[in-house]
Amino acid sequence: MPVKIADKLPAVETLANENVFVMTDTRAETQDVRPLRILVLNLMPTKVETETQLLRALSNSPLQSEVRFIHTASYQPTHADTRHLDVFYRTFEQARKEKWDGLIITGAPVENLRFEDVAYWDELVEIMDWADSNVFSTLFICWGAQAGLYHHYGIDKEPLARKVFGSFLHTVTDAKNKLTRGFDDAFWAPHSRHTTVSEQAIRDEPRLELLASSDEAGAYLAASLDGRRVFVTGHSEYDADTLRKEYERDLSAGKEIEIPQNYFPDNDPTREPHVRWRAHSNLLFTNWLNYCVYQETPYDLSELKRLHT
Repeated sequence: MPVKIADKLPAVETLANENVFVMTDTRAETQDVRPLRILVLNLMPTKVETETQLLRALSNSPLQSEVRFIHTASYQPTHADTRHLDVFYRTFEQARKEKWDGLIITGAPVENLRFEDVAYWDELVEIMDWADSNVFSTLFICWGAQAGLYHHYGIDKEPLARKVFGSFLHTVTDAKNKLTRGFDDAFWAPHSRHTTVSEQAIRDEPRLELLASSDEAGAYLAASLDGRRVFVTGHSEYDADTLRKEYERDLSAGKEIEIPQNYFPDNDPTREPHVRWRAHSNLLFTNWLNYCVYQETPYDLSELKRLHT
């Protein structure tokens, strides 16, 4: 089934060229179907690239989704095209009066700051609290996952001596959980971060379950027992060349950066990278949409607040 998005969003042409089924608002108006309403708080500086990655991942589900994007009002991103934001994004204030089946909170390049020092932290806290009664399930990604674990459960991030950067092998710790249904016992996923979250801290929190982790990259997938909050510390939505772009960007900026692990054949940056995470990425997003959102969310979204209360 298609992902329903704004008519002229740049991702439309990219995904259509990949034979990914997307449906514009104009075409969707002729159908009598209630799509899942998914809101995305896009905190990444690469707005268009992140939009395309998430829409590609969401499109592999047989469920029809209507996806809308918001940005923070308390902080104006310096690397984003303001015209793009004006056309395709709303602020939280413009979206908060509506009910949503799902919310995705992306990563952000602010992980070396204390959470409280992030310019939009107060607004993000407000959004996370609002989601408790206005969204059925929230998917937190990378720094977004760290922010969610900190705010909701008091689990703070910890600095790493060495950046976790590359594609890493993970092990499923609970194959019976609905989010890991269909996963291989071991699977690959990309990471790009300077901080981590303690596996033991997640295990010690009775309201959470650790679902997958990596010997090299640490805790990867965790969720609340009711599936309403899902935390992914990596970037399963990444394109084949995203890690390469980050590597080349940091090299050009004169930063100390190691070659992404388990990514280039023979660790040779002149060769095309190995993509080992597509199947896992598709299944992760499909499982979240199906089991945490579609199977549980009410048809009438006005029921959300009553259900959560």
